[in-house]
This record gives sequence, structure tokens and C-alpha cells, in this order.
Amino acid sequence: MSAVTAVSAGAPDRRPPHPSRGLARAVLRPHQSALWFWGLLVAMFGGGLLWAAGPGFDAVRDAYLRSSCVEAVYCDMGPAYQRYDLAVTLGRAVLTVAPTLIGAWAGASLIGRELESGTARLAWTQSVAPAHWLAAKLAVPAALLVSGTVLLTLLNRLVWWREEALRHAVGTRDWFDHTTFTGNGTLATAYALLALAVGVVAGLLVRRSLPALAAGFAGTLALMIALQGYRERLWPVVEAHSATPEPRWTGALIDQGVVTASGDRLSNMLCEQDDCGRGDVVGYWTEYHPSSHFWPLQLVETGIVLAVTALLVLASFHLLRRRTGGMS
Repeated sequence: MSAVTAVSAGAPDRRPPHPSRGLARAVLRPHQSALWFWGLLVAMFGGGLLWAAGPGFDAVRDAYLRSSCVEAVYCDMGPAYQRYDLAVTLGRAVLTVAPTLIGAWAGASLIGRELESGTARLAWTQSVAPAHWLAAKLAVPAALLVSGTVLLTLLNRLVWWREEALRHAVGTRDWFDHTTFTGNGTLATAYALLALAVGVVAGLLVRRSLPALAAGFAGTLALMIALQGYRERLWPVVEAHSATPEPRWTGALIDQGVVTASGDRLSNMLCEQDDCGRGDVVGYWTEYHPSSHFWPLQLVETGIVLAVTALLVLASFHLLRRRTGGMS
């Protein structure tokens, strides 16, 4: 064996790291505080949900069994229930509020600040192609957001499953309540990705951190309100009919009304009094979504949110290409 071969064999491997790993580290380094905040947020609320699914629920169940209102509905079980309810409420609310914060952060810090300070252009001219830079800006935070929201969603599902036997006593949360619906399925993750895409587009359009923060926050909030406003129409409703004013149904109420002798259907929502002041009412109807519609509604809305997200991602690459003039 030659001396050169021996030296080479004994020398440490000094090959440079793979470019994608270096780019990922470069994306994370300026945002370590945001990364720590997200990690602590997931750990804190995830820990609260884990406690609620275990010792918290056990304490509520014991208090319920010891109480004098075992047969009652929605009875008060004291401090044990109050602590449990707080942990569950916060664990679901954080998934509803998080997208607006993600949109604001993505617009201001992830994109807007780097364009405003010139850091992004410096990276483009020295080592990283703009398209690769943007791909890393989207992919690395997306992976962290998905992992965090999926974990919190699974813990919410665990709590929901455990309290099934005492659903009538542990509160008035229904499957169609906004925070429960968002936190128990695929929507929390989809809206987190939507917020990231909205913030990136806002940052590329505005190019300044503070205005991009406002644009990311407002854009995410507006899109969430618009998309969620059509939720009840995303799947066909079930209709119940009855000869009495109280048709038997359970689920998310969409509309109720009366049927007149002439066959007209009148909605109670358009009237100021029961039976709409009519004396020729022959029946009553109710439109609602039963609990079996949870996953159809969840998956259809998730698909729409992800489609909008994909369009925004394509728009962000188009905006970047226009800004850089096709810089390679």
C-alpha cells in the first residue's frame, strides 16, 4: 500500500454535507426562536391533552360516580371537571387559532424580513437558486407544522374517544362545534399548510416584514372564514319529517320549517313566530347533518383547503420567478 493510499485511508471523511441538508439548516437557523415557540406550544398543549385523556378523565369519572347526579345530564362535578374542561378546550382551541399565527409569521419573518433586508438576494447570487430557496422555505416549516398538528389532532381524538361513555355529563361539546370539528380530523393540518402558503405569498407580494405580517394574518383569517362558511353545504343534508313541531333528529341543525296544506315549505328562520303565523300547517321538517357526516364533511373541506394551498404555492413560485427575472 502506498503512503498516499495509507494517508487517505486514515484521513477523516471531509466531504461537504448534502446541499439539501445545508439549505434546511440555513432555513432553520434564523428562525430558531419560532421553532422553539412551536415546539413548546405543541409540548404544552399536547401534555395537557395527554393528561386529560389519562388522569384528568379518570378524576372526572370518579367524581361523576361519587356524585348524586349520576342520572342527570350535564351535572357539575366540581374542580376535577373544571381542570379537565380547561385542558380539553385549550387543546382544541390552539389548533383553530394557530393558522392565523402561522400566516403572520410566514409573511413577516419567513419571507418578508429576508426580502426587506436583502438576505434572500444575497443567497440567490452566491449559492442558492431562488426556486430552491423557496422550496426549502416551504418544505422545512411544512414538515414541522404537519408533525405538530398531527400529534395534537391524535391526542384530541384520544380524549374524544375516552369521554364517549360520559359524553352526556362532561360538557356540551358536540362533534360539529367549530373547535371540536377542526381539532378532531384532518382540517387542522390542512389549515396550517394553507396559512403557510398564504404567508409566503403575502411576503413575496409586500416584501416588508410588518405589512407582510398583517397581510398574512388577514389573508389567512379571511380564507378560513370564507371556506368554513360553506361547510354545511359540502355534503347533502338529511331531512326529517314529523306531524309535530319537534321532529326526532340528532346532529348539526341546518334549517327547520313547516309544510302547509298547499304543499309549500316555509323556513322558520324566515319567520318571527312558530308555524310562521299560518293556520294551514300540516307538517314539520328539519334539515341536519348526523354524526355519520363528520368524515365526509371533514374530508371534502380538507380537499378544498389543500387545493387552494396548492394554487397558492404555484402562485408563490410564479411571483418569485417574476421578481428574480428567471435567475438560476
